[in-house]
Amino acid sequence: MQLNINGKLVELTNVSPSTPLLYVLRNDLKLNGPKYGCGLGECGACSVLIDGKVIRSCSIPLSTVENRKITTLEGISNGDKLHPVQQGFIDEQAAQCGYCTNGMIMTLVALFKRNPNASEEEIKTELAFNLCRCGLMWRSYKQPKKPK
Repeated sequence: MQLNINGKLVELTNVSPSTPLLYVLRNDLKLNGPKYGCGLGECGACSVLIDGKVIRSCSIPLSTVENRKITTLEGISNGDKLHPVQQGFIDEQAAQCGYCTNGMIMTLVALFKRNPNASEEEIKTELAFNLCRCGLMWRSYKQPKKPK
């Protein structure tokens, strides 16, 4: 099986066509941008671009991505120059634990490719499908009640 990953053709041997793409990216190709999160395609940590669209790589088998253009976090920069979304995350110190960062960045890269002038509301809508552990913990935190 041959895959086009970050503009390079990669030959895979002895890999089952039903293997999730994420496993090959991380374990075989050592591309660590996509993360294993939920394993169900729900959290977004494993997001990659396939033909320019955000796809959850933990739940897509290799058999469905042959002859398609796969782009990981490692493939969105231009040589040593980071993608503007990557640079924006650095400039704004947007990462906390880093769990959601890959999914957030890949989602925004796809959005801005479709709509370079996306509104704040469109950005929030797109990012709503990415699970942020830090954000969930913060949202579930309750201020302790003051003693009387």
